[in-house]
Amino acid sequence: MKQKVVVHRPTVKSRRSMAQVEPTRGKRESDSDRYRYNMNYARIGQCVIINNKRFDKETGLSFRDGTDVDERLAKETFKGLGYDIKIFNDLTVAKIVEELTKVSKEDHSQSASFVCVLLSHGKEENLLCGTDGLVELPKLTGLFRGDRCATLVGKPKLFFIQACRGTDLDDGVIETDSVAGGSPVKIPVEADFLYAYSTAPGYYAWRNTEKGSWFIQSLCHMLAKYGKQLEIMQIMTRVNNMVAREFQSFNLQPELDAKKQIPSIVSMLTKELYFSH
Repeated sequence: MKQKVVVHRPTVKSRRSMAQVEPTRGKRESDSDRYRYNMNYARIGQCVIINNKRFDKETGLSFRDGTDVDERLAKETFKGLGYDIKIFNDLTVAKIVEELTKVSKEDHSQSASFVCVLLSHGKEENLLCGTDGLVELPKLTGLFRGDRCATLVGKPKLFFIQACRGTDLDDGVIETDSVAGGSPVKIPVEADFLYAYSTAPGYYAWRNTEKGSWFIQSLCHMLAKYGKQLEIMQIMTRVNNMVAREFQSFNLQPELDAKKQIPSIVSMLTKELYFSH
């Protein structure tokens, strides 16, 4: 005979009830402070750029023409926003892990945020290519988790990833309507990350050999234009719009011609991010 099972969660219920009725202590935090990242630090932060263009012959990976344009655009754009720039070229998997580990162990207590731009080949959704093989993206981004990088806890950590996430091609489609100051708070270790991927899961990411990748071109254009005015998710929506509407492949091979692309923005940010103080 089946019996009805009742699961009690007294601890969770108790905490929630207490949070609802407990009076505010100390200075009341305004909504503008509560829902906006504090950028009032000595530095806005570091921007680490890893640019891989040459790969070991054994990998079978091609030379990434145009990636140096991406590197230059990213350097100029984030420097213009006030970031201190570090650039690494043609790193093996071990060196990528080593360099990002070093950065994660630095003292970021006087920095408001952290940015990392990864330019490389990619395999599937979460695999990035070093010059000699593959590394899982969570292994790299995880170095900056709250339980591993204490001086970036509660601060925005932004990863911009220009890499393929598969081999699917997007044919596109025609639109139908047109031709401070309170008690310590415990937060999740995965909080305050933003992952901006150049393309949707499973898809190819396009790159122009002379002008750079569609994604980095659009990202840097929108950051340069709106970086000191708009909130980051507003900016990224405009990046998506630019990539989706202003770019289309031209290729003599019919199977590669007239293709489209849409970036994918994954946010675990808990506040609004404005790059200006």
